[in-house]
Amino acid sequence: MSVLSRDAILNASDRPTRNVEVPEWGGTVMVRGLTGAERDAYEASMVQASPGGKVRTNLRNIRARLVALTCVDEDGARLFTDGDVEALGDKSAVAMERVFDVARKLSGLTEDDVEELAEGFGDAPNEPSTSA
Repeated sequence: MSVLSRDAILNASDRPTRNVEVPEWGGTVMVRGLTGAERDAYEASMVQASPGGKVRTNLRNIRARLVALTCVDEDGARLFTDGDVEALGDKSAVAMERVFDVARKLSGLTEDDVEELAEGFGDAPNEPSTSA
């Protein structure tokens, strides 16, 4: 392997995509892995600081948030906005889990990563959030 230059790294097409059959929705969904910045924002969305400096986990619509970030059209544009997360959360849990699992893998998020984020705040209660 050769040593990469700055330009080679910045110009590399490195975001994998995969088509996922979702019979519950009547077709196929294209799922793309997160960028580093998107993953950081997604992980940050699981944490909320409350008055008094307490940190709480926010697991509300955790699957829908990732699905909204990773489902894209044929041109690579997101299918869903952050405002669609609540509506996505009302979709089939089986379908959502199937797409979430592929999105998680394409984004380098392991099950342990998700569990660690959820457990990393002790017994703090889950707080609902309106943010995606």
